[in-house]
Amino acid sequence: MAEATISSDPLTLRAAPGGPSDAARVDAATVRFAVPKGRMHEEVVRLLSDAGVRLGLSARGYRPAVSLAGFEAKVLKPRAIVEMLAVGARDLGFAGADWVAEAGLDGPASAIVELLDTGLNPVRLVAAAPEEALEDGRLPSRPIRIATEYVQLAERWIASRGIEASVLRSYGATEVLPPEDADAVIDNTATGATLAANGLRIIDELMRSSTRLYASRAALEDAGKRERIERFVMLVRGVLEARERVMLELNVPAEALEAVVAALPCMREPTVAQLSSGGGYAVKTAVRRRELPEVIPMIRGLGGTDLIVTRPEQIVI
Repeated sequence: MAEATISSDPLTLRAAPGGPSDAARVDAATVRFAVPKGRMHEEVVRLLSDAGVRLGLSARGYRPAVSLAGFEAKVLKPRAIVEMLAVGARDLGFAGADWVAEAGLDGPASAIVELLDTGLNPVRLVAAAPEEALEDGRLPSRPIRIATEYVQLAERWIASRGIEASVLRSYGATEVLPPEDADAVIDNTATGATLAANGLRIIDELMRSSTRLYASRAALEDAGKRERIERFVMLVRGVLEARERVMLELNVPAEALEAVVAALPCMREPTVAQLSSGGGYAVKTAVRRRELPEVIPMIRGLGGTDLIVTRPEQIVI
């Protein structure tokens, strides 16, 4: 019987020719990948592109070609991605932590596993109401109606606060329902500007969410799929790490090398090479971007010269 072999491309699984059983084995190991529609889509596509993963266009845009061998992709709403992962219809996908919590799949024994928090599209899930409906900054003690797309989270929040309220499921544009159709809302917001523009005041925060990468637990229990998924995570994490850091290169006289190396922040240790003249050293390290305002003056003060800052595309630790 022919055996499957790994090609020189770490994300390509090839089967040696041998018959239908080989094709079936390759198909069974294909990772069914889900890409989110809506506000997450553009950032996720950019993240994938920076990781070297290209999505092509299909006739209707829902089944894009993906440049990774062993992967097939479908574009779905984030909420649908969570549900598809939970039942094993999809193996891997990006979705918001808010929808995972809404589905009750954020526990340690869940059918889906969080692999990576990209930090993209950060939002807060909040309760908000018209200022005139509040009593001393709180919801009124009378029975009220709360509009939301997050029915399960809303009901848990209502129970935890001891509020007498019913939940009205909304289907988008939740913020426009008060005051005529609802007394308050539970909705996600990035800045609060849309809520404020509709006369709503935030009164509580239920959770914080961002775009995260999830896998079906069943897929991770499949050795072939797990290997491909882990390699995919490595590529994406490398891009996220690179976005947080810059490469700092500088020259240092021999007498200042020890002090400069000791002071430089780095992932492990800096790269040091002697200059061609023998009169000093070239030092290179990855530094968190936010540290630059403190690091550059400090290194200059210790004797570093000829500083160059460049942006890496990927950093794999």
